[in-house]
Formats: sequence, structure tokens, C-alpha cells
Amino acid sequence: MILRERQNRIISALRVDGAASVRELAEALEVSESTIRRDLEILDRNGELTRTYGGAVLKPGTTVEEHGQQASEGAFDSSTDVDLKARMADAAAAMVHDGSVVILDIGTTTPLLAERLHGRDITVVTSNLAVFDELRDDEAVRLVLLGGVVRRNYRTLVGSLAELALSQLSADIVFLSCTGVRANGHVVDNMAVEAPIKQAMIAASDRVVLLASEAKFPGSGALRLCSLADVDVLVTTTGAPDETLALCRNAGGEVTVA
Repeated sequence: MILRERQNRIISALRVDGAASVRELAEALEVSESTIRRDLEILDRNGELTRTYGGAVLKPGTTVEEHGQQASEGAFDSSTDVDLKARMADAAAAMVHDGSVVILDIGTTTPLLAERLHGRDITVVTSNLAVFDELRDDEAVRLVLLGGVVRRNYRTLVGSLAELALSQLSADIVFLSCTGVRANGHVVDNMAVEAPIKQAMIAASDRVVLLASEAKFPGSGALRLCSLADVDVLVTTTGAPDETLALCRNAGGEVTVA
């Protein structure tokens, strides 16, 4: 089970009961208690729940009923979220040509894309350890793992070593993730340590493909990565707002709705 899918299931459990213990969540998701603790810390920092001694609860001031109403009106459950990402991964894989150098960003969609690139005559560059694990035994794919400091909770490599490595690379295409796409076309992220890596990936690539499902419009995040005008292809899903997609098209970019 990938990180974001597991975290979505944690949120879903809290929407039902309002609170849950680490042990209950570990048993329900069939993972270790230490894994659940790390997930809860991440979700607490992101403002998606409140960490308590031994477990977690919904954010103060929000009832179970309110959460349930929000879920039906706009949130995505784990099965829907995974389906959206799988559809985007299918569309993205069709854009990769044999012999190309491909950069795969962090996130939970890029490992799904990596899964679809097995056996291809390509070079994959990544700071995403989930991508690395997916392709590490594939002898057809030349795999380049960027150096840097390991962020264990997010399974990524960050820091000056990763940025330096990217400055020496020339890639044909980058598949970029984000945490939000604003109505004004700004592509944003909420992780300060990840943003410079993403920007270095953009600079190293001839073609920029942004992977952003409908859930990312407007999403969250205050750190501007780029603009839709800087994106060559936007891969999204059917619920993305037409007005924002038009900004990409009007700037000369392509929009693929998976």
C-alpha cells in the first residue's frame, strides 16, 4: 500500500468514528504501529488531523457528521484517489519514447507511472525511493538515483547534493507533481525542502509534464513551483475546472484529461 493511499484510509477511519488509536489503525491497515505513528505525524503537520497520545482525532471544532458531509461534497476516498492516479499514469506512460531520459518526481503517481515503464529502453532519473524500488531490478531501464538527504517519512532525497546532480543532467521529459494548481495558473507545493528539487528538475528538462488530478484544483500550498504557462502538458482528470485548464491551453500547452 502506497503512502498516500494508507493516509487516506486513516482519514476515512477518523471520519467514521471521530478518533482511533495507533493499535486499531495498525491492525485495520495491516502495517506496523511505527508506520502508523509516522503517518499520523505527517497528517498532523499537514493539518488533516490532530495527533493525540496513542492515536489521533478529527481536528478540533469539526464533527464526524461535518467530515462526512465534506467527504461527500469534495473529498476523495482512497479508492477514488488511486483510480485517478492510475488513469493519469496510463496517459503519462504513453508520452515516453524509447531512448529518452525521463525524470520522475516525488509523489504517489510517479511510482504508478514507473510500474508502467517496465522493460522500456529508457533512462529514469529520480529522487523518489518508491520509484527506485519499483525499477531497481529491471535490467532494461537505466536507473539514476539522485543523491541527497533521505526524508524517511516521504521516501525522498533532498538537499544540495540532489540539486547539484540535477544541474549536471539534461533530460527529455520530467513528470512533475504538486500539491495545488491555483485558479490564476500558479503551480504550488507545500514542502519547502522539496520545492528547489522540483524547480531543478524543471530546469533540467526539455519537456515538462504536470500530473495533477482534479483533487489538486486548487489544492494547497504556498510555494510557487512554476506557472501553467511553463508546462508543456498538463495531465489531469475529468473534474478539473475548465477555466484553469484554459490557461494552459492559451499559453500553448496541451491538456490531457485521463
